[in-house]
Amino acid sequence: MKLNDNPLALVTGASAGIGAASARALTAAGARVLLVARRVERLQALAAELPGAEVLALDVRDADAVRSGLRERPIDIALLNAGLARGTATLQEGDPSDWDEMLDTNVKGVLHCARAVLPGMLERGRGDMVLLGSVAGRQVYPGGNVYNASKFAVHALYQALRLDAGGRGVRFTTLDPGMVETEFAKVRYRGDATQAHAVYEGMQPLTPEDVADALVYAVTRPAHVNVGEIVLWPTCQSSTRDVARS
Repeated sequence: MKLNDNPLALVTGASAGIGAASARALTAAGARVLLVARRVERLQALAAELPGAEVLALDVRDADAVRSGLRERPIDIALLNAGLARGTATLQEGDPSDWDEMLDTNVKGVLHCARAVLPGMLERGRGDMVLLGSVAGRQVYPGGNVYNASKFAVHALYQALRLDAGGRGVRFTTLDPGMVETEFAKVRYRGDATQAHAVYEGMQPLTPEDVADALVYAVTRPAHVNVGEIVLWPTCQSSTRDVARS
């Protein structure tokens, strides 16, 4: 699966996990990648592996920084991947600062990036905008509450983009994986390696490369084909609540 014309691909949250794997896969498919995240040292290390890669240290929660950093760049493919979860408290016991961090990153970060790059895509009459959603945006689970809400919002934004910009040459995709072994659990549990490890114990989760492979499939289809929704589950996971463990 190859891309034509050496397109410029934006990858947010590129410093680790799905973002880093996607940057590698897009480069292998023929894209030039623009790596965006806050951890610039990690971005620089990744860029050293990828011919033609650029690094942009950016916090997607900062609307002004996103606008100034991205609006003049001719982005052909945008993977809006930056996101996180914090904690598993019930809603009535939740920490509003955690809510702010999740909503500002997972929802407003997508809005800021889409607002910055979509006008250029529409002007050129082509492009791929891929939102990294989650099965958590399709089914809630105990302890998910605000994270679930943020990913349900991402799914709604995908649907809204299809209506707001439909018929103008830009393709929109929501890529919604189940359990993927990344730093996600470690971030959710604030660095507690024991809790993070337990999330994946006794089961075979998806890998970041599995998700990246699906991304490349979507953006390498013929121009008249829009792969709109991709849902990926580990074979052992039957819902957001149900996982067969050994």
